[in-house]
Amino acid sequence: MHKTLLALAAVCAMTSGAAFAQQSTSEGPFMVRVRAVNLDSANKDSTGLGLSVNDKVIPELDVSYFFTPNIAAELILTYPQKHTLRADGARIGSLKHLPPTLLAQYHFTNFSGFKPYVGAGVNYTRFSSVRFDPAVQAALSPSIDKNSWGGALQVGVDIPLSKNLYLNLDVKKVFISTDVHSAGTKVGTFKVNPVLAGIGLGWRF
Repeated sequence: MHKTLLALAAVCAMTSGAAFAQQSTSEGPFMVRVRAVNLDSANKDSTGLGLSVNDKVIPELDVSYFFTPNIAAELILTYPQKHTLRADGARIGSLKHLPPTLLAQYHFTNFSGFKPYVGAGVNYTRFSSVRFDPAVQAALSPSIDKNSWGGALQVGVDIPLSKNLYLNLDVKKVFISTDVHSAGTKVGTFKVNPVLAGIGLGWRF
């Protein structure tokens, strides 16, 4: 995944020289969007414990840079999100996750009245504040890996509302997983792999 990030950075550097010459005269190269996003987790694991985290609505901020009218890079951010961790429906603890995502996008410009796009990239998730209930901690000494690297896929549309202001609809599939350990021994992998459906506003400048 580190190589993927380096490759994307290299592509950005090589294309940036031609970017300004190809930009629309009425719009700048930057776009900032704010979204309300519903996080719907897949909750699949190989531990046999039936692990899951709760679904929730989270705020999201992203910053895009358009190298050409069609090609953009988007960085997606939020703050650490707290989730309840359950095993077969019973609460066993809680954790926080911070999931910044970097995507390369293709924007379709041959549609009248709206601008659809597709994207693909990489997600890094940092798990923190992992706390298990005392009885679970005493019986199993559980732990999880704190870092996750995975792919991300995206489809969305920007609908013009006024000059440089857009209504945004966006859906992402993000691949997030962590190895689960008991007393230092790996017992399986927990795959969160959420679908994130969002709605928000975008400003182009």
